[in-house]
Amino acid sequence: DLRSRRARKLTDGRAIDTGPCYSPDGRRIVFESDRDGTQQLYIMNADGSGVRRITPNEGRYSTPVWSPRGDYIAFTKQLGGKFLIGVLKPDGSGERILTEGFHNEGPTWAPNGRVIMFFRDSPGVNGGPKLHTIDLTGYNERPVATPAFASDPAWSGLIN
Repeated sequence: DLRSRRARKLTDGRAIDTGPCYSPDGRRIVFESDRDGTQQLYIMNADGSGVRRITPNEGRYSTPVWSPRGDYIAFTKQLGGKFLIGVLKPDGSGERILTEGFHNEGPTWAPNGRVIMFFRDSPGVNGGPKLHTIDLTGYNERPVATPAFASDPAWSGLIN
């Protein structure tokens, strides 16, 4: 609680609950948990009530992040030895995988909510972590020029 400066535990049990992200309106939290056996995404109210899973058992989900309007959640999905970037609606419907490839991770939304930046770690001589952007159709992927390897992207509020 920011007003009282007191911490309060919102989850309890033997599960590993990590990666919390508040919705833009501050009313809900999406997080990753292994409480049902594999790492999945869950949503709860900001007070810790109403916990519900929003992803299926297929694959392991991580790094959830709300879109600026709160209408989508971007995530990393590990499936078949690959790390994929995808989106789904907060009720768990409409999952779409936007990227293919070896190792894609760390999605973050552009302030306009129409583009996601992530990093791709490619194997080989010219490999290493590099930034990319992709729109919600999954068809317009572009590399982001950086002077060296880059990961953990973040957007400036000045860039749309």
